[in-house]
Amino acid sequence: MRVYLVVMDETAEARRALRFAARRAARTQSLVHILALAPPQGFNAFGAVQATIEQEARERAEVLAASEAGNIFAETGRRPVIAVRQGEPQAIIREYLDEYPNVAALVLAASATGGPGPLVTHFSAVAGTLPCPLYIVPGGMTDEALDEIA
Repeated sequence: MRVYLVVMDETAEARRALRFAARRAARTQSLVHILALAPPQGFNAFGAVQATIEQEARERAEVLAASEAGNIFAETGRRPVIAVRQGEPQAIIREYLDEYPNVAALVLAASATGGPGPLVTHFSAVAGTLPCPLYIVPGGMTDEALDEIA
């Protein structure tokens, strides 16, 4: 079955990408996979403290993904697959694409203001090496406009 992969973090861009992917998946009888990222911690603490900090980051990512998955289910009746990974985002996404060859598209969204964001910048530069198409949703699109094109 076709899968739309959305990278979930705490940004508004991630929610835009998820909205588009959820509607597109509903129209094409496909699935949405939410890859929630718990970013690497920028410092090293003593063993137990570091483990606690990393666990808290992972739990925040899980809660965010579960909340967004619930919203998708309420709106579309389709339950997305959730994966939570910790580490460098670009490497995690590449690993996920390798693990799931049925991913039909990586769906990201650009920021509505300023630059496009680090993931869009990175993956648009290497789009030719991806095993699937890259969809970039404009961050400034309204919900109505997104729903119309999905």
